[in-house]
Amino acid sequence: AAVLLFFLMDPLGNIPVLLAVLKGIEPKRQRVIIARELGIALVILIIFLFAGKPLLNFLHLQQESVTIAGGIILLLIALRLIFPKPEGVMGHQIDGEPFLVPIAIPMIAGPSVLAMLILMTQSSPNSTVNWLFAVIIAWALTAVILLAAPFLYRILKERGLIAMERLMGMILVMMAVQMIINGIKTLL
Repeated sequence: AAVLLFFLMDPLGNIPVLLAVLKGIEPKRQRVIIARELGIALVILIIFLFAGKPLLNFLHLQQESVTIAGGIILLLIALRLIFPKPEGVMGHQIDGEPFLVPIAIPMIAGPSVLAMLILMTQSSPNSTVNWLFAVIIAWALTAVILLAAPFLYRILKERGLIAMERLMGMILVMMAVQMIINGIKTLL
């Protein structure tokens, strides 16, 4: 379960997006932002582990709506990576730094991870403690990789980062469209 959640969090695939979002922020502050967003994502993951299905039921939302909404958000982020604006990937940010979106949600605690948590708890409700350990292990591995991301910027430099942004934007467009298709298929 931890390996599956780790691959769904996709920290290696998220590095170019993370670096693009944090471009222009000093490296010391980048690590603080990444650590904060990782903490927020962990809280969201744990909340969804214990209260995901009841929360969706309370809001009268189907699991497919989470997948489709996540796909749409991911698509918008991907298009901004391919066609960047002068104010950056996420537009104008207060203090020039992201908060909650897009790092905590949907990069780390994305719809596929949240949907998997709901499925895991539904399939084996008595294993919640095991699922909690799986979430913590996957999150910890993701945290190590994402906290090392600013060092990658030193290697790639500006041109390498721009190339990675565009390439990742294209891949994210495909992933977003697939998420939307999966949500619509399941809904129908």
